[in-house]
Amino acid sequence: MNPIRAVLFDYGMVLSAPPDPAAWARMLSISGMSEETLDREYWAHRHAYDSGDLTAESYWNTVAAGGSIVLTPKQLTELIATDTDLWSRINTPMLEWAQRLQRAGIPTGVLSNIGDGMSAGLTQKHAWLADFHHRTWSHALRSAKPDTAIYLHAAKGLHTAPANILFIDDKAENVAAALVIGMQAIQYTTHEDFLDEMHERGLEYLLQLESNADSDNGKP
Repeated sequence: MNPIRAVLFDYGMVLSAPPDPAAWARMLSISGMSEETLDREYWAHRHAYDSGDLTAESYWNTVAAGGSIVLTPKQLTELIATDTDLWSRINTPMLEWAQRLQRAGIPTGVLSNIGDGMSAGLTQKHAWLADFHHRTWSHALRSAKPDTAIYLHAAKGLHTAPANILFIDDKAENVAAALVIGMQAIQYTTHEDFLDEMHERGLEYLLQLESNADSDNGKP
């Protein structure tokens, strides 16, 4: 197995926790849609938003049109902001591990299917995103996982050959696409299963890098 020289993280459901139910409830209230309609329209147009075919404004107007609703400017602004809130909760163990990798000098990246309003909102909300060595936002490339091009872009941004990158994503199809271009990849389901997988693959040293670095620096 090739040594891991960089780690590439998905954002949603890997660095982030599951969607915030309170934010979803606010979107229902702001939009005036039923649960069924909002769920259907939210996901029906999400890939087009993530791929950059729709902006935040055109995405939410399209979602609303699917529910026969015309949004006011105030509703539009609130929905874009609340959508960011929906995905703002953090998966603390994974973020803390990413930060340990960074302190140990291991390049880290983010590869996320995400729309323009979401990337702007999350970057403003989470200053720690700037600490990743490279961030690949799908909307900016007009390409989204599992397209091959977006993985190659992320590898180039990390200045690391795909074979030396560990990619972590919650979706099986995205993991499969990473494997096709030669990355090593793990599907993230629960943190406990992730830790087990890391140990099974002999990658536990990546989980211990900070303590090793502290020892080298003479720290207890």
